[in-house]
Amino acid sequence: MPEKIFDKQSAIVTGAGQGIGFEIARQLCLRGASVILNDVDDSLAKEAGEKITAEGGICFAMPGDASDVSFIQSMVDAAVEKFGSLHIVIANAGITLFADFFEYTPESFNKVMQLNLGGSFFLAQSAAKQMKKQYPETTGTGGRILFMSSVVGHQAHKNLAAYAITKAGLEMLAKNLVVELSPYNITVNAIAPGATLTERTLHDTEYEKTWRRITPIGKPATVSDIANAALFMVSPGSGHITGQSLIIDGGWTSVSPSPY
Repeated sequence: MPEKIFDKQSAIVTGAGQGIGFEIARQLCLRGASVILNDVDDSLAKEAGEKITAEGGICFAMPGDASDVSFIQSMVDAAVEKFGSLHIVIANAGITLFADFFEYTPESFNKVMQLNLGGSFFLAQSAAKQMKKQYPETTGTGGRILFMSSVVGHQAHKNLAAYAITKAGLEMLAKNLVVELSPYNITVNAIAPGATLTERTLHDTEYEKTWRRITPIGKPATVSDIANAALFMVSPGSGHITGQSLIIDGGWTSVSPSPY
């Protein structure tokens, strides 16, 4: 991928204080994009923005709740105010609340739905309105919207019924929005990571060993593996790809052995 492939483009990445989201935001900045970096954790967001800026990237931290519709609109407004337009949106923010199906509470269910599905839906809506408004002035470049799905949107995983609903739903949302957004040359896709080494997963000392054993390629993904796929899906090189979901899992969904 060319070094400055995203030069003069602007982006929003939610849930980017650490892990996959941070690496996506970082790689976008290093390749020329100007990025609004969001995380619900104020200190994480600011620290992440400072790290990327120190590497030479143009990155502004916007801490806040990515499921709140008014805050979502404020991120889009900030991108336009700071950068003049908005080209790329990556709805990465999400939560995983493990629980047995028989014990799952309405509170947990609603929380997962509101952020994973609702936050992604309304971020896409706000961004697409701006991209549609820009369309005649951007010589047909349109925009790129990317949802963060998961392998559990394809294969059953114990104690993740509610989370899996949201991830499968995001893939259908990407497919459905093709009808709405293609006239404005806005592509909308999803990526579905499998087991990935992040700050969160590495708290489990057995995580890497377990997924090395059950992943056909012999190792879990790194955040760079996922970021590389995300950047391709929002790059000029993917301009004829829309309504699709790309699984990045080292082959796990082909055989699907349980980590339990």
